[in-house]
Amino acid sequence: MGAHEGEGEDRVVEGGPHGGGLTTGEVARRLGVAPTTVRTWDRRYGLGPDTHTDGRHRRWTATDVARLERMCALTATGLPPAEAARLARSEKSPTAVGSRSPAGSSRASNPRRSRAGSGLQLGDVRRECRGIARAALRLDAAVLDELLLAAITEHGLVAAWTEVIVPTLQAVGRKWETSGEKYVEVEHFLSWHVSGALRRAAPRAVADRPGATTVLACVPGEHHTLPLEVLSAALAERDVPVRMFGGALPVESLVAAVRRTGPAAVGLWAQSRTTASRPLAQHVAAMEWGVRGARRRPVVLTLGPGWAGQAVAGLARPSGLAEAVAVLASSVSR
Repeated sequence: MGAHEGEGEDRVVEGGPHGGGLTTGEVARRLGVAPTTVRTWDRRYGLGPDTHTDGRHRRWTATDVARLERMCALTATGLPPAEAARLARSEKSPTAVGSRSPAGSSRASNPRRSRAGSGLQLGDVRRECRGIARAALRLDAAVLDELLLAAITEHGLVAAWTEVIVPTLQAVGRKWETSGEKYVEVEHFLSWHVSGALRRAAPRAVADRPGATTVLACVPGEHHTLPLEVLSAALAERDVPVRMFGGALPVESLVAAVRRTGPAAVGLWAQSRTTASRPLAQHVAAMEWGVRGARRRPVVLTLGPGWAGQAVAGLARPSGLAEAVAVLASSVSR
């Protein structure tokens, strides 16, 4: 992910009137397209960088990238590439219109602020969010998988989830909520590929150790499993045995799973306050097993926004993924 990535002709060139620039690979990740797509747009539609060094090295400036961003936004609406390229070339770059976007404005000077195509607002987030959001809007499966796995590899599961994946999922969710139920397919598409990326990035399942297993399940009526999937993967990274039961596990099945596994800890996810059940959490926390005189109970964690304002006495409610991983790993090692 550094300055030497990609073909030799795409490396960052320091100095010059623009003080260097981005490689083609870096531009592609920011836009959420394949590097070959950027090169094709350069050759076929004349959307290459304005400046070259020695007539050979590509270096993409902010103005060049802004033109490509316009191209992405136009093609995301279904416009043919040739027409989108014509419009992208003819439109003035935002950085060139001093009265509307001065070079010293906060928007121009903050490289972390991202705004994906088609009006999808991301705010101050990592740049990877921009590329992932655009790939999702285009329903581009191959690029989306590549970008998700790259983010997980570079930042690790916990940071990638917290700083890249969640902000992008939230932005897509806001998009369809404010668009008259449009873009629902984008949210489903993105969620599916996030789930696949988590499975590919996660280590193999950890073998059982008596009294060291963690049970993860959504409460009855709750189908949002992604947060538990990343928690399961993060625990596996730390050599914690996990039994994952996914969405909307019936009460009787949850109780049976706890009795059969005798877990050290149980994580119950509730996305909505309508699904969070304090009596259920209390019931699981009161379950016992083992020989008389040495009976054990599980540590129960209430996970997710559904438990907000519904604190259950004696039960942990971690504020985020990192805290949940720490609490569960500590419970297993006791």
